Amino acid sequence: MSLHSLVSQDAFERAISYPYFIPSRSYVVSDGGHEKIVGEMSATDLAGREPVLAVGSNQSPEQLTRKFVSPDWGIIPVIRVQLSNFDIAYSPHITSYGSIPSTLQSAPGVTVNLFVNWLTPKQLERMHETEIGSANYVFGRLENLELGIELGPSLDFVHVYVSRRGVLCHEGSPISVSEIPATGRTWLALTQEQVQRHIRDQFNPGKELREFICESIADPDLRRKRTKALEKKSQSFKGPGFVPIEN
Repeated sequence: MSLHSLVSQDAFERAISYPYFIPSRSYVVSDGGHEKIVGEMSATDLAGREPVLAVGSNQSPEQLTRKFVSPDWGIIPVIRVQLSNFDIAYSPHITSYGSIPSTLQSAPGVTVNLFVNWLTPKQLERMHETEIGSANYVFGRLENLELGIELGPSLDFVHVYVSRRGVLCHEGSPISVSEIPATGRTWLALTQEQVQRHIRDQFNPGKELREFICESIADPDLRRKRTKALEKKSQSFKGPGFVPIEN
């Protein structure tokens, strides 16, 4: 049986489409969908919630509704921000669904457009399951920020998940995620399809891309082997003001 038959077209599309559709304005996830926030959002509206910086697919309503599929989770305000002196790069690992995911990295002079997910304690526990449960990310607090906020109260800190494995590099520099907009960016920026081709060429030059990605999805041992090889060319996370939090 071929890998193409083992892995569905939907699974392949999920892998190659990361980080998925990201709105251009702040929004609220509710009842399996999302809608743009109209008007202001005050500290009272966000009381009892923790600000968690979304650096990859957690900016997307598609991914958030996948993680919080039941209406019982309640709403999630997702507020657009601009973070200075950081960029979003690829983590040197392959997810169980075949994507090369994102992580934060210090980048003086760069301003990147991101979102903050305001999560209740119950929602944060669920987010931990999806991020920390795989042992790929560490949770912490990022302080002393230059953070512009579209809506809601100003923030002098946010929580964030950063890759335990560091940052994927090319010729000694991180590879930025081109789908996430930034100004002042100097690193090579690749789309998900381009970064998949980049690592495919390291392991199996000439292999058809869909087959390469399907192998990563279908074979956990091969996925771990590829991840270990990617780590050898990684750069450590650099995050002034980052304080890990044990969970």
